[in-house]
Amino acid sequence: MAITRLNHAVLFVADLARSTTFYREVLGFTPVDMTPEGFSGAAFLRAPDSDNDHDLGLFEVGGSAGPSEAGRSTVGLYHLAWEVDTLTELERLRTTLDTAGALVGTSDHGTTKSLYGKDPDGLEFEIAWLVPYDRLDQETLEARKTIVALDLGREKERYGADTIGGHTGPA
Repeated sequence: MAITRLNHAVLFVADLARSTTFYREVLGFTPVDMTPEGFSGAAFLRAPDSDNDHDLGLFEVGGSAGPSEAGRSTVGLYHLAWEVDTLTELERLRTTLDTAGALVGTSDHGTTKSLYGKDPDGLEFEIAWLVPYDRLDQETLEARKTIVALDLGREKERYGADTIGGHTGPA
């Protein structure tokens, strides 16, 4: 049997309430009641429209914890990436992240159109719309080798604002 997908991620956070609020209010995650009895330092959340038991676990390490040095002076995880179904939803989240002061960049990777954000602890994440498999042409596949600024207006004209994205083939 092969691995089929990432089921969930667990993050260490300084302030559980602050991080839970961010993932709920900014990204729309909902809490899942599965924290073990007598253990108050964790929260489990499910992404909107997910059928997973949970998609994200948050474990509090306390306010004295320093920021992650992953990628600067230590090895570690760079970011998590979540998918959205449409460019309309990607655009909505761009506005939401920008309003929350959490948007740190956008990129067009050819086959994916991406937003980058940081949570209250500075942990980076990506939100991406994937070009549908049946729309992957040679030009789009070659564009995976480049990173350019995301032009959502152009992409909505090219693919349609409400076209359901996602790769379901051998891209």
